[in-house]
Formats: sequence, C-alpha cells, structure tokens
Amino acid sequence: MRLHPAVVAHTEEVLREVLRFTAPADGTLSRYFRDHPKLGSRERNAIAEGAYAVLRNKPVYASFSESGAGPAMRRLALLGLADTVGVDALGGLAVEEAEWLKRIAQIDRNALPAALRSNLPQWLYDKLVARDGEAAALELADALNRPAPLDLRVNALKAKRDDVIAELATAPIACEPTPYAPLGIRIRKKPALQNLPLFKEGAIEVQDEGSQLLAQIVAARRGEMVADFCAGAGGKTLALGAAMRNTGRLYAFDVSEKRLSKLKPRLARSGLSNVHPVVIAHENDAKVKRLAAKLDRVLVDAPCSGLGTLRRNPDMKWRQTLESLAELNAKQTAILTSAARLVKPGGRLVYATCSLLDEENEAIVTQFIAAHDDFVLVPMRDVLNEQKIALEMQDYLKLSPHLHQTDGFFAAVLERRK
Repeated sequence: MRLHPAVVAHTEEVLREVLRFTAPADGTLSRYFRDHPKLGSRERNAIAEGAYAVLRNKPVYASFSESGAGPAMRRLALLGLADTVGVDALGGLAVEEAEWLKRIAQIDRNALPAALRSNLPQWLYDKLVARDGEAAALELADALNRPAPLDLRVNALKAKRDDVIAELATAPIACEPTPYAPLGIRIRKKPALQNLPLFKEGAIEVQDEGSQLLAQIVAARRGEMVADFCAGAGGKTLALGAAMRNTGRLYAFDVSEKRLSKLKPRLARSGLSNVHPVVIAHENDAKVKRLAAKLDRVLVDAPCSGLGTLRRNPDMKWRQTLESLAELNAKQTAILTSAARLVKPGGRLVYATCSLLDEENEAIVTQFIAAHDDFVLVPMRDVLNEQKIALEMQDYLKLSPHLHQTDGFFAAVLERRK
C-alpha cells in the first residue's frame, strides 16, 4: 500500500527544522507530530525514518542530490524515504523523480571515496582514521550509521528475565537475552511498549545494554550510600537502585530539573524508595559538599559529545565541533574533580561517557590520576571478573557498536586509597 503523497512534503518540512541543528532531532520530530495530529502512525513512522536516514547519510545524499531537479530539501527527503520505505511505497512522485531515485539506487556506494562513505564530519573521520586506520574507522562508521535495536532492562525487584521473555513472546514480541548484561533483553523491531502490563507495572525499562553494563560495574551493594552524579532521566539510577535491592541511600544529582522530572514516573513504576533526586546548581553546590567523603560509590556519567550514541541520535555528529569538544573537556574535568570529593576512603568512583574519543575518555582519567594521588585505577578486567561479565578488556571498558552491538561507551573505575 502506497503512502499518502503528503508524506514527502511533511518529511521535507520537518527536515528544514531538523537540519538547522538548533535542538535535538527527536524533540523536533515529537513537536512536529504534536502540531500535525492528523498524521497516522504509518505516516509518522515513515517521516521519522526518512528524516533519520538523511541525518545518517547527509554527505552521501548531498552528493547524490546535486544531480536531481526541484528543491534541494525535497531531493534529500526523497532519498531518505527511498532508503527506508522504498520508492514503490511513495505516492505522488513525478515520473522524473521516480526515475531519478531508481538511477541513484544503482550507484555502488562502496565505490564512493572513503571519507564521503563514512557519512561523518571530516574532523571526526580524520580523528578515527588517525587512531584506528581507515579500514577500522569505516567499519565503526558503518555500525554507527545503522539504526540500533531496542534493549530493555528487567527490573529484578519485580521480575525474572526468562519470565519477561516468555510474556513478551505472547504479545507477540520476538526478543532474545543480551549477551553481556544479565538483565538485558534485545528486541529487533520497535513495538509500542507503553501499553504493555510489563511496562506499566515497572518490570521493564528501555536501556541500551552498554548503559546497563555501566551501572553494573559500579557494583553498588545493599545498604551502601551511592550517588549517580549526572543522573539525567535516571536510567542508570534505576538500575543502581535495583542492584542495591531498594536498601541504602541513592542520590540522583542533576543540574536540570526538567531532566530529573522525567525520573519521577519511572521511579513510581520501579517500586524503588531508596532514590533521592536532587537538583543542584552546579558541581560545587553546597548540597554536594555536605556529602564529602561519605559515599561508597559515585557514578559520573559525564556530559559528553554523545558520539557513541549515533545509532540512536545521528544528529549529534552534526551538532558537535572541535570547539564544543574542548568546552566539554573542561566540564568533564571539573565534574570528575568535584564528584571525587564525595568518595570515602576505600570507596569507588566510576567515570563514564557515551563517547568514542580519547580526549573525553582516557585523557580525562589520566589527567585526574596525575592530579589526585589518593586515587588509583582499578583495571577493568578485574572489575568485569568480579561482576562475572564475559568481556575481554584491559584497564578500561570500551564498548563499540561494531564489536559489541551496544552504543559506544567508555568507563574507568577509580578507588580512593584507605
């Protein structure tokens, strides 16, 4: 069945907004759909997928669109929709447009220049090639440019993974256990979860397997005092609270009241009562200082470029620059330094990002250790062994979509000397 001809026009219109990069693409799309309530779910899905395809493949599409006719934004919209729903599903195409799309489909994309084929900003492509070589950089870029599966975390306070998989199968939703995270479930398609009893009752939460592993290596235990220093909407906070079996005290700090407010309904579903969300003005807020040297575990999931999450947020690669990266590095150092003061002797500090870049990861940790001789690095291989996670790592956790089928994540575990 063909899509309504208006789908192309809507995709073109929303792309004009999305490609200004003034706000995250998912927020722009959500607002657009609220403003156009008559669009059906099939149309909304096609528009969103088409827009995301343009974000993933912008350099290649821009190159292809030079050969077409008509408005440039329409050509980009057509390329995105052709790649996601297929040319034959598009209604209202001019004969010339359909023929142009069929000619484009015959181009061998593997024959394009490597930098163009990567669909990455030149500065990012150059960094990855310098570090990993061209072949590995292209393999990583290819994985980053593919949509991610949907990962769930089972709330161990309310359900067992095998039981959840069996219940999802009756929906019917095909899924499988994640290979590394013991409470993870991977779904290849993206069903609506909000109406499922499992979701409403708090037995499952949407969380990438890599993010689940980050929470696991914090190794929070019953009765401890723990902080999620940059909690955001609280995905890792919920995982930590469940690992603590709803005992002890878990602080969820964030500078954004709006982000923390998204934790509240999730918290209500989860059944957790040991979580204390706290809005702070900055990393040196007095609310933080009062807890100096009192906490057993502190997770710093630092603000970062987000380049490890391009499978889900392809606009991030076009919204970051070398200048914004330098600003983030200063912020990461300041936050890690402040959070470290909370850790008691013998306690652990976990620094994590969803970035793939050394300057946001190893460089920040190396610099921190050089300035704080009371902290030592705990090799990640030892932490993974403690947690019985079957991953081969050395000093740091480095997850990558082309190697581990997770988002790109980095983590280091630091211990305060007794």
